[in-house]
Amino acid sequence: MHKKPQGPFWLEPDSDPARFPDPGYALDEPNGLLAVGGDLSPARLLNAYRQGIFPWYSDGQPILWWSPAPRTVLFPDRLKVRRSLQKRLRNGGFQISFDRAFGEVIEACSESRHDQDGTWITEAMKQAYTTLHHLGFAHSVEVWQDGKLVGGLYGVSMGKVFFGESMFSRERDASKVALVALVKKLHAWGFALIDCQVGSEHLFSLGAEAILREDFLHRLDRHCEPVESHQGPWNDEASAP
Repeated sequence: MHKKPQGPFWLEPDSDPARFPDPGYALDEPNGLLAVGGDLSPARLLNAYRQGIFPWYSDGQPILWWSPAPRTVLFPDRLKVRRSLQKRLRNGGFQISFDRAFGEVIEACSESRHDQDGTWITEAMKQAYTTLHHLGFAHSVEVWQDGKLVGGLYGVSMGKVFFGESMFSRERDASKVALVALVKKLHAWGFALIDCQVGSEHLFSLGAEAILREDFLHRLDRHCEPVESHQGPWNDEASAP
């Protein structure tokens, strides 16, 4: 029996942006750490997502690339909206928009949380995803209340897969409202999968589930064809969730 190579693997900044180590070589501890280095160019980021890999690191660290197992995903047709959240959707006075305030959303997501020492959304990450937004791959969902931005999320869309990156709430349930609005739009468009990366009670309460890494990668092979992508701005008039 062959022993799998030991990671993490080093990526030179000028290396081929399409080449990553096999995600099966990712470490078990910390779960999913696969590679270090490289850059955050659009080509490297898009190739990473296509291969089930994403960057996650803090200021002062090199870029760290991850492919955890199991993988937390949400199938759009398996969304769970509890009665209390349904009531908030009806009576919370929320309005939803898409791609109207991407910069504000990623900035809000980058603010340090009360239970964290810092943020993993560095200035370099903000610039990289803003570039992807201008290229039509990264998108935001905004939740408004009385004209103020109170919640939202952002991520990357390729083919029929949405790769969620981060969300925030300034009012109770606002991030859940954003996710419900996103899932409804993606379901109407025939999207197959939302990548949630790592599970949380918040996500599992909405119907997210853990699947094997191999299953996740197989689904990417089936559903990440660019020809099917809703590339470009998703701007809509603000509407009720």
